[in-house]
Amino acid sequence: MSLLKGATVTAPTHALTSLDDHTPQALRPVLQPLPPLTDAGVRLLDAASDLFHRRGVRAVGVDLIAEVAGTTKKTLYDRFGSKDALVALYLLRRAHRWRAHLLAQLNALDLADDPAAARAQQVLCVFDILEDWMGQERRGCAFVNTFAELGDGDHPAIAVIRAEKAWMRALFDTLAGDGEVGGHLHLLYEGTLVVLTAGGDLSAVAQARRAAERVLAAPRP
Repeated sequence: MSLLKGATVTAPTHALTSLDDHTPQALRPVLQPLPPLTDAGVRLLDAASDLFHRRGVRAVGVDLIAEVAGTTKKTLYDRFGSKDALVALYLLRRAHRWRAHLLAQLNALDLADDPAAARAQQVLCVFDILEDWMGQERRGCAFVNTFAELGDGDHPAIAVIRAEKAWMRALFDTLAGDGEVGGHLHLLYEGTLVVLTAGGDLSAVAQARRAAERVLAAPRP
């Protein structure tokens, strides 16, 4: 997949889409390929993903996941090894889907000839895509929710969560063509997710988009 046609970049763009010797360590957990799954494995992951997102990862046990998936607890452990691994895979698949959707939309943009205008188009489009993706979603960000439940420990999902946040920061740095501006935009983006998740304010994305316009319009040294 091409990345952000016409973008002025501050880091190699392959680092945002490829997993190789040049991929930054901070991004590696979220760029891992999804493992092949049997039909039963897919049903288990689908059931777990829905339950984890609606009820939270702590409130959902393996018995319920197996029941909803129409399989057994033994099959769950055979396919995934542990509930912790299933939680991490739930988030990894969600990150893959978001990344594919986001990059496809960005690469489809008809960019302005002026580099600054093209950068602004792409940055603001991220907020438009987020607003459409979240829709009327009341549960908010799966990564924020899961981190709030698990805390800062050695659970395998934590590495995926941190890498997803690092990936979004790298994306904004790339789109903005400036690490400081990218950092400001990333704070707006992540703050929006928290307001959506904890505050339930569905206008948060539109407000963040307007703030991003001001950040982009500010004079650069």
